[in-house]
Formats: sequence, structure tokens, C-alpha cells
Amino acid sequence: MPGSVEAALPTSIPPTQWKHWVWTNPDLKDTKPQLAERYRRCYEAGIRGMFFESDSELHFRAAKAQKLEAHRWIWTMNRGEKTLLAAHPEWYAVNRKGESCATHPPYVDYYRWLCPSREEVKQYLANDYATALKKDYVDGVHLDYVRFCDVILPVNLWDTYKIVQTSELPEYDFCYCSVCKAAYKTEHGLDIDSVQFPEASPSWRLFRYQRVNRVVEQLMKVAQSYGKPLTAAVFPTPDIAHRNVKQDWVNWNISGVCPMIYHGFYKENVAWIGQAVAEGVGALRGKFPLYAGLFLPDFKAETEVQQGIELALRNGAAGVSLFGEVSPATLRALKTASLKVLPTH
Repeated sequence: MPGSVEAALPTSIPPTQWKHWVWTNPDLKDTKPQLAERYRRCYEAGIRGMFFESDSELHFRAAKAQKLEAHRWIWTMNRGEKTLLAAHPEWYAVNRKGESCATHPPYVDYYRWLCPSREEVKQYLANDYATALKKDYVDGVHLDYVRFCDVILPVNLWDTYKIVQTSELPEYDFCYCSVCKAAYKTEHGLDIDSVQFPEASPSWRLFRYQRVNRVVEQLMKVAQSYGKPLTAAVFPTPDIAHRNVKQDWVNWNISGVCPMIYHGFYKENVAWIGQAVAEGVGALRGKFPLYAGLFLPDFKAETEVQQGIELALRNGAAGVSLFGEVSPATLRALKTASLKVLPTH
């Protein structure tokens, strides 16, 4: 986990229904004693699970020894493995200009998006997730990048990429490969190449939501076959998910979602966290739990972190998921906020 959580914290937390998580990439230089102390303090502050971005049996078992769930966090549709690129360039998504992610990655070089319409892609992903799930120290899997490429970036990134995205530009609009076009014509009776403004077509938009939904459905079946949960990092609200990345997470049937409510990315203040949580919880109607994803570098002080967590919990989140340096101050804020807000679900 980035940063240190070695400073003293109160040693117990009353049992509540909140379930808090941390996204992290294991540092292979960590030792068993360091991890035991780190994860013990995480548990004492109210954290109940870790999403590990790479496979480290040492970290997984150390977390589990401190009563934390250890889940494998895996990229899904954005897959740039060199072996995969070399072996199956035809599996990659194609934009409205006819350019493939295999040769023309949008925005950054690691944006290599697979086409969700291809059965070979779905089987590849199912096998990959099964490899993680079959390990006895893995408690579940966590999907990331389970969507299309960003056709609209969060507004805070427009300056970074010297771009203005007040409309859907063709180089960022996916997927227009032959498999997608043929499947759309079969399902909707339309040739998307004959549509004057495909980016404005409701049926074409729905088609692409459903393409990703089917990938999630298949991966959930794989997780269920191992008796383990499947969660996902998703875009902050149903509306933003639909509009920016063609992601329809309200209509999934999984074990929980962690919407990335990164307020700074959207040039919003901390209060927006509560609004975004309320929108997501309202849309889900209790279907599965929502854990509010918080981007710690966006907060200016410990008091802001506490405020953001309280807003998430008061608006129906089942907990929060933290990304960034989980410092002693972060853990204090988490514990204080959790104790101030009585569970209502």
C-alpha cells in the first residue's frame, strides 16, 4: 500500500456494517512483519478488504492473517500484453475512423482496448480470471477497465491532452470493427455505416452497453463457479458511466461496485461525493452494495477526507474504497467518519 500506516491509532472499533476497501499495488520489498503491522492497523481503522493489482501471495496471506479479505484486481477490456497484441491484433477495438487500438492507441500507449463482441475475447478473459480465482489465497476478483475507451474524458484531463471533448470525436468512439457491425445489424436491422450520426444513435449506444454487460455476465459466472465474489471499479455515476465510457453498471448482477467518485477529476468539490453516491444508490435500488471510491490526492486535509467519507456513508454507501497514500491521518479520518455515521442498511 502506498505510504505508511505505522503511527499509533486507537486499537479497536465497534462492530458496524460498514465495509471499507483499499486499492493497492503490492510492493515486493515489504516484509512479513511490516505487512502484519500495516494490515492490523488497517483492520482496526475499519478496512475489511484489499484490492491487489498484482499477484503477491505474501501480501494476500498477510492481509488474510489480519482478517482482511484479499481480492485480485485485474484489468479487463484494456489489455496491452505484448504477447496478446502480437498474436491477436484482430481482437482489438476499432474507432469510428477505422483505426485499431492495436496500432493506434488513443490518448496513451497503454490504452489497448479489446472488442467485447468477440467470443474469443470473452473466453480469453474468462480463462484469465479463472487462473486467479482458483488460487486458495484469493478471496475474490475485482474488475477494472470493464468498459469502452473514454469517448469523453473527465474535464480536468482536457488540458492534459490538449483536447476539448464537448462532442464525441471519431478517434475516441469505439467499437466499429466488422464483428460489432455485423452483430448490430443482426440485432437491430441497421447498417451502422449508413447512419449519418452514429454517435447519436440510441440503439447503437444500447448495443454497446449490452456488449460489455455480457462480458461481465460471463465473468460473474466464472466467479460463481469458484464460490467467490466479483466486484468492479466503475465510473462515478450511472449517467457519467453511460455518457463517458458506455458503461451500464446499474444493470450488472455482481457482488458490488466501487464507483470512482474522484471529485477533482470533474472539477467538483467534496460535497459532490454525497450527490454521486445518492445517484448510484438510488439507481441500484438495493441490487448490490456500492462502495464509494475516493481519490486521496484530491483531498486537501484530513478533515476533507473525513467529510468525504461521511457524505458517502450518509447517502447510502456500504463503505468506501481508497486510492492513494493511506496514511495514519487517512485511517484516523476513516475511523472517525465511520463512528459518526450510524449504519442504516
